[in-house]
Amino acid sequence: MSLLHEQLIETVDFIQKQSNAKPTVAIILGSGLGNFTDEIVVETRIAYNQIPHFPTSTVEGHSGQLIFGQLDGQSVLVMAGRFHYYEGYSPQQVTYPIRVMKLLGIKQLILSNAAGSVNPTFKVGDLMIINDHISFFTPNPLLGPNENELGPRFPDMSEPYNKELISKAINIAKQHNIEVKQGVYVGVTGPTFETRAEYKLIKAVGGDVVGMSTVQECIVAVHAGMTVFAASVVTDLGIRDEENTITHEEVLQAAKEAEPKLTLLIKELVKTL
Repeated sequence: MSLLHEQLIETVDFIQKQSNAKPTVAIILGSGLGNFTDEIVVETRIAYNQIPHFPTSTVEGHSGQLIFGQLDGQSVLVMAGRFHYYEGYSPQQVTYPIRVMKLLGIKQLILSNAAGSVNPTFKVGDLMIINDHISFFTPNPLLGPNENELGPRFPDMSEPYNKELISKAINIAKQHNIEVKQGVYVGVTGPTFETRAEYKLIKAVGGDVVGMSTVQECIVAVHAGMTVFAASVVTDLGIRDEENTITHEEVLQAAKEAEPKLTLLIKELVKTL
């Protein structure tokens, strides 16, 4: 047994001693989406810094808790705060919780994030359902020896985001008069916001939005056999006429304002799983 597998078993054993819940749906909350937890009837909260081998979140807007609870009667596991490559963690550390989820029995993973738009038809506050991603700008978390117990050496990534879940989410949005976009998410390392030339490059290669998370998590989830749904809140515009700058505070504020729409979308989607 590899060192990674031994660590995963230690982590899972610890978590299962704190909670005997057996959810099959997990949700990872991105920047500014922390209030989603208000919708959950919480059964157990575990701080990341208590969990063996778990990284800890260092970013404002990420509370750093693993939460077991009920969302409209559906048992869910929620990560309130995620880990990023730019925090100094390796891609394997960033995605460690996804592998823990697999061993806990999670089948469906819902990801959310804040992202900058390079699509000129998008505006701040828009929701974009991710239908594909580009990952060439970040290290692949599956580099190195493959863990055969966790997934195949060469996982197929032709449908990283599940088409059936996307279709369900679009129908939910229509029913609730929520305008949603669809598009391609480009993952970058951060922590710098992109230069104007980089935004133009991202648009040229086919991106609609750009962000500093999600892609590595999705890759490991697909490797582990999970179905994945992801949505971005457009919090800033990368290609813009004004000579203005972008701040993390503005990103958090824009995410907070769009949060009720995304919360409703995720709640209704979870009901269908």
